Amino acid sequence: MIHSLAEYLAQNWIEFVGVVTCVLGTWLTAKRRIFCWPVGLISDAAYIVVFYQSRLYAEVLLTAGCLPLAFYGWWYWSRGYRQDGEVRIVRQPRFSLWVGLLMGVVGSFVLGVWMHSIHAALPYLDAALASFSVVGSWWDMRKYISNWWLWIAVNVIYVGEFIYQHLFMTALLYVGLVALSVFGIREWGRAARASETARETAQIAACTTF
Repeated sequence: MIHSLAEYLAQNWIEFVGVVTCVLGTWLTAKRRIFCWPVGLISDAAYIVVFYQSRLYAEVLLTAGCLPLAFYGWWYWSRGYRQDGEVRIVRQPRFSLWVGLLMGVVGSFVLGVWMHSIHAALPYLDAALASFSVVGSWWDMRKYISNWWLWIAVNVIYVGEFIYQHLFMTALLYVGLVALSVFGIREWGRAARASETARETAQIAACTTF
């Protein structure tokens, strides 16, 4: 048993690195720690290789595209941290919510047609998951709590896709990511309520001084 596990890890060490760094990066994100971004970059680099080997080309494009976005997210969170002393949760405008979902649908169709033309594995499903993952990543970078709800929906479907592709470590990872997304909702919701309370207290204090 131990020998078989060691052999499996030796053959799939890149996937293992991606799993470990993805879990750590997601947990750091839920805790609003800026180091989630460099850890996420390591995970992205590992999964570019894993997805390419599995012919999940939409995921390769998604993950490669996430590399520059991660640098932007790192900078954007750092700027907020310098200004406020912490990473503050931002209330998402309703317009942004609907535009993001619409872009996810459009991206699913366009990317799906392309993936089908190059004979990618599970082209339309993979394209849809990749497209909405971009939306989730953008909402994450903008510090919208709705990103966690979207990740729950996307990651549940990813579990089935990765089992089908025999990426069992990654499937198990995404089960964990669903749980971490629930944790993220709780943590970010608590932070948002605390920020709102502090803002209201400050406004009351400002009014009473006049």
